[in-house]
Amino acid sequence: MENTGKIRAARNRTLRLTENERTEYKKKLLYAEDLDSEHCCIQNKIICADLAGISGKLPEAFVDLLIIDPPYNLNKYFGDFKFSKQSDEEYLEYLRGWFPPLLRTLKPSASIYICCDWKNSCCVYTLLKEFCIVQNRITWQREKGRGSKRNWKNSCEDIWFATVSADYYFNVDSVKQRRKVLAPYRQDGKPKDWEETEEGRFRMTHPGNFWDDISVPYWSMSENTDHPTQKSEKLLAKLILASSKEGGMVFDPFSGSGSTAVTAKKLGRNFCGVEINEEYCLWAQKRLEAAETDKTIQGYTGGIFWERNSRFK
Repeated sequence: MENTGKIRAARNRTLRLTENERTEYKKKLLYAEDLDSEHCCIQNKIICADLAGISGKLPEAFVDLLIIDPPYNLNKYFGDFKFSKQSDEEYLEYLRGWFPPLLRTLKPSASIYICCDWKNSCCVYTLLKEFCIVQNRITWQREKGRGSKRNWKNSCEDIWFATVSADYYFNVDSVKQRRKVLAPYRQDGKPKDWEETEEGRFRMTHPGNFWDDISVPYWSMSENTDHPTQKSEKLLAKLILASSKEGGMVFDPFSGSGSTAVTAKKLGRNFCGVEINEEYCLWAQKRLEAAETDKTIQGYTGGIFWERNSRFK
């Protein structure tokens, strides 16, 4: 049985679940009542629960990297749940309702990333400024999106980067991007700041806060699910590699279909995710199982981030 009643093309690789898989994957989830046990271990687990009801049950200072992709301030269905658009003031109060309780879970050296769009970016900045040190705003180009006859097409989203303190981990070398050299410069007849390879001429460049190399998951990608706002593993890989060490703990309190957890696992990090929708949790479990043997991340190969639509992926 598939997740929806959609008729899929033969080449469609969107995740599907059988009823037997649902039964087996439910056994691997944690639920709110499981957290009451003193023997409960949340490391490398997906917790199917309402964040508001369990945030106080989570351990203190266990998180190295907090990645948050909450509902944007839009009318959007997430399974049976609909998030309804609010005023900016109401949305900021919504953020304040669940963010401060998460602070106790963070290590003093922890980093935080919160995803948003332009309409609620100001609210996220205001929130982070109240409790953390705001370090930067990443804007990534979202190549999908509807056009408009009376406005500019909305084709970007933001990710705010903040830290608990001035003492935080950031590995810039792990997220440098390999770019093609169009106008190679030589010094004394030798390449300057670029290399000649069998595939062409390339330069390793420092990462900026505008990302134009991200592909939104689509039907022919194995990571694709029916989640309405799924982030790509490549995008998450950049955050995880830059702001956590191998073996570190990556926490996602709005886990969705498990993209953060799956990417963390592929990159040798520990993870924990919280998601209220059980079907999304089951999708995450299937993806985590697949990650046991398949560590590939689209657009990231051999420790190198490639440009979008490059043939060398």
